[in-house]
Amino acid sequence: MPAIYGFFGDPMIIAVDEAVPYWKEAFSDLGTLRPYSAKELRPADVRDADILIVRTVTPVNAPLLEGSLVRFVGAASAGTDHIDQEYLKARGIHFSYAAGCNANSVSEYIVTALHIIASRKGWNLKNKSLAVVGVGNVGSRVAKKARALGMDVLLCDPPLRDSTGDAQYRLLDDVLGADILSFHVPLAFAGPYPTWHMVNRRFLDRLSPEQFLLNSSRGPIFDSREVKAALLESRIGGVVIDVWEEEPRIDYSLLELADVGTPHIAGNALDGKIQATEMIRDALFAHFKIIPSQRLNPVYPADQVLRAAPEKDPQTSVLSVLLQAFDLQKQDADLRTLQDAATETAAEGFERLRTRKPLRPEFRHFIVDLDKRHIHLADTFAALGFGIKGTGIAE
Repeated sequence: MPAIYGFFGDPMIIAVDEAVPYWKEAFSDLGTLRPYSAKELRPADVRDADILIVRTVTPVNAPLLEGSLVRFVGAASAGTDHIDQEYLKARGIHFSYAAGCNANSVSEYIVTALHIIASRKGWNLKNKSLAVVGVGNVGSRVAKKARALGMDVLLCDPPLRDSTGDAQYRLLDDVLGADILSFHVPLAFAGPYPTWHMVNRRFLDRLSPEQFLLNSSRGPIFDSREVKAALLESRIGGVVIDVWEEEPRIDYSLLELADVGTPHIAGNALDGKIQATEMIRDALFAHFKIIPSQRLNPVYPADQVLRAAPEKDPQTSVLSVLLQAFDLQKQDADLRTLQDAATETAAEGFERLRTRKPLRPEFRHFIVDLDKRHIHLADTFAALGFGIKGTGIAE
């Protein structure tokens, strides 16, 4: 495949975050690669670059790009909070990001968290209602999995209601009675439906001590101070928090009150990261009108066989498999070890926990071996994304 050429007739320089999976395989035949560490990136590092590939932690704005040759920015991430899109548009710099790349990973996080909380609280999830606030790539998958668990699912997405006219997408006021509210919205500071601090004092005052909140979207969706006060005063039942205000310098006093707290890892599955790389590679090819000669061929781990614990309660058996595939409780415990550390030490520890490898594989890389006691759970595991085998499956 021929390289893409820059302004001066030389092969393009592609500055790429070395944390992007398969960056060499994805971009090496398009030009000269210049890998960088996001923590150490400086404007001088991209001044003569034609293409910039980032992940989630690199602010892409005028201070970084002014005076550079960059004409394509690709964010191998599902979010764009770190990208000054107005600046890129004004400079004529093409921008692409990997919308939805980690949607399934986040939905698997939510399913696992729900089972952990249900186990601790003695809930039967089939008797609980779940409001999915934001029904995009992530929220739609959460809703589908929750319905497979037998939950009563309410969909809340006012912008989608406006654009489609579909009344199934309710207003926020219409879902405030749900037992559990899970947030999957972008961060918006203005417009008809701002989401910055949407979970504020006024919002929390309308809830009851039995209701539960989950945030795996953006940290500033929650007003941390008000959520902490609501927990201290037992005005809400509890929270699961994966994303935090002021990351990586998070409020560990809020973590202490959270039922589950994790270091922004809900979307950190291997599959989503690889898909993000593939999506940016495809966007780059499309923008420069190049036909790829071959697909990226990532190597996934071999499928693992899991077995459900011999519990009479089906929900407990499901949880036993979920924790084998994704030990969310360990992620929570690891973050809590930083509570007594100095601020900067804790911030560095948060980043290590967030970015450490190996990345977890999604549920599709696991096969649940069901015996006769658990054969009735086959449909549930399949709906959650697992492969299935075992006695009686084909009968």
